[in-house]
Amino acid sequence: MWKQAPGKRKLEIQAQQRADLRKRGNMAKISIIGGGSWGVALASLLYRNGHKVTVWSALEAEVEMLRRDREHKMMPGVKLAEDILCTDDDRTAVEGQDLLVMSVASSYTRVTARRLSGLVAPGQILLNVAKGVEEGTLMTLSQIIRQEIPQADVAVMSGPSHAEEVGRGIPTTIVVGARSRETAEYIQGLFMNEVFRVYASPDILGMELGGALKNVVALAAGIADGLGYGDNTKAALITRGITEIARLGTAMGGKLETFYGLTGIGDLIVTCASMHSRNRRAGILIGQGKTYEEAMDEVKMVVEGVYSAKAAMELAEKYQVQLPIIEQVNQILFAGKNAEQAVRELMLRDKKIEVSEAQWEL
Repeated sequence: MWKQAPGKRKLEIQAQQRADLRKRGNMAKISIIGGGSWGVALASLLYRNGHKVTVWSALEAEVEMLRRDREHKMMPGVKLAEDILCTDDDRTAVEGQDLLVMSVASSYTRVTARRLSGLVAPGQILLNVAKGVEEGTLMTLSQIIRQEIPQADVAVMSGPSHAEEVGRGIPTTIVVGARSRETAEYIQGLFMNEVFRVYASPDILGMELGGALKNVVALAAGIADGLGYGDNTKAALITRGITEIARLGTAMGGKLETFYGLTGIGDLIVTCASMHSRNRRAGILIGQGKTYEEAMDEVKMVVEGVYSAKAAMELAEKYQVQLPIIEQVNQILFAGKNAEQAVRELMLRDKKIEVSEAQWEL
């Protein structure tokens, strides 16, 4: 169920923002906070939609690369237009923007939000597009952002969407979640075009849990690939993996429908099946005998599933649910367990009934 964004003053500010946007002919001023591959892909998409786009990075070298080459080295061929501003100046990126798109790795979400908090105006919309759960606090990324920037109107966007394909204009469908329908529909309008379809949802928690936990299951799928297993194994991991994600997610308050939608099973399928997936690629290397540190070094990108795996088990303990696949991934990552042994233990678990609520005829 949608909730009204809190505070009369915040609603007045948002209404004025919408009015200002209409006066400018639907062109919005949008800053991408984070200059990695996903940020660059979304910057390119939003620019093609007619918006004024700024890309911010905390890394001076990354900003210089984007200015010089007009593309990210991790995603060659996706060019930034010359009039997209690339900057490391905080004020330039935040002040006066209609939308801030937070696209930094989950492990940097809190420090980045804290850094920019003082510049964010009351009611300014901040859309988080990263995925993860913070170790220790067990907070989702939107919860972290709301804690650090309480004056922001925080929304999330998630779904099966590899940056490499979005940057190339390959048809993609995704979901935006917000506390108010108005905010969700506003963001929908900014992003949607003939190759990027956006649905809306009030279930922010379910969306975020699906996006974070699927990365852990994708590590398992990659490990199975690295061990040389086949399509039967992959299908089993995807199917039982979404069951685990939904089991924990509904226990925490997410909606079951969300986990069987784009931000649940949809995102899980694409992450487990594609070589664009850094989690699957890291899993393959782990299945071949490398440690998770060696795998991350070889992938050369942040492997979010490694950071979410421990948090997932802490949440499972807190909410008293079983996550056998995710538990075995943790054992492989952090306890040195042999991957083949982990698979054997999964296969030899006690006999279960798949559909627990179905009734036998006899």
